[in-house]
Amino acid sequence: MAQPVTKRRPAGQTRREIFAFVRDRIAAGASPTVREVQRAFGFRAVQSARQHLEALVGEGRLTKEAGTARGYRLPAGGPGGADSGPVGAVRYIPRLGRVQAGALQEAIEDPDGWLPVSGRVQPDEEMFALTVRGESMRGAGILPGDTVIVRRQAVARDGEIVVAMVAGEATVKRLKLSAGRIVLQPENPDFAPIEIAPDTEIRILGRVVEVRRQLA
Repeated sequence: MAQPVTKRRPAGQTRREIFAFVRDRIAAGASPTVREVQRAFGFRAVQSARQHLEALVGEGRLTKEAGTARGYRLPAGGPGGADSGPVGAVRYIPRLGRVQAGALQEAIEDPDGWLPVSGRVQPDEEMFALTVRGESMRGAGILPGDTVIVRRQAVARDGEIVVAMVAGEATVKRLKLSAGRIVLQPENPDFAPIEIAPDTEIRILGRVVEVRRQLA
C-alpha cells in the first residue's frame, strides 16, 4: 500500500507563521505560552515550538522576559525595533490602558499589549493607544470603548483633541486656548468645560490622531 506523501513546507514559512501568531496574540493582550504555540501548529514535541521561538529571539524579532511562561514580547517600537520601516509600513504601538472622556479621574496606565498602525507615521514619532471611558467626546465621534491613537507630544494647538494630565488625572478633550486661558472642552453639552486655573498643573501627553471602534 502506498504511503501518503507529506508535502514539505517552504523553508522559513513555519517560522513566519509562528511570528505572526505570536505578534497577533501580543497585540490582543497576551503573549502565548510555548505549549500554546505547540498546539496551534500541531508539533509533536514542545521543544519544536521552543526552538522556533528561540530562533525568532535570536533574529531580533522577539524578546524573552525570563521567569514567566508568557514572556515573549515585541522589541521596543514593535517588530524590527524602534525604526520599524519606511513611512507607510506597519508599526506596533503600546496599548497603555484607559483614559477618561468625562470628569477627570485618576490616570490609569495599564499596559495591555500592542496595536498595529500604518500610514504616514514617521519612524521617530512615539505613539501609544488608549481605550476611552466616558461620554464627553461623543460629539467628536469618540465613544466609550473606542481606542484612540495618540502621538506623544508636549504641546498642541488650539482646537486639537489631546490627552492631558491635570493635577495627576488624565482626560481626553479638545484644547481651547484664548487670551492666556486654557480650557479642556468636551464635545457633549451634558458636560461642562474644564477651565484650568493659573496655579493648576497641566501637561499635554499627546494629540489624538486616530480613533478606532470595534463593531459588535
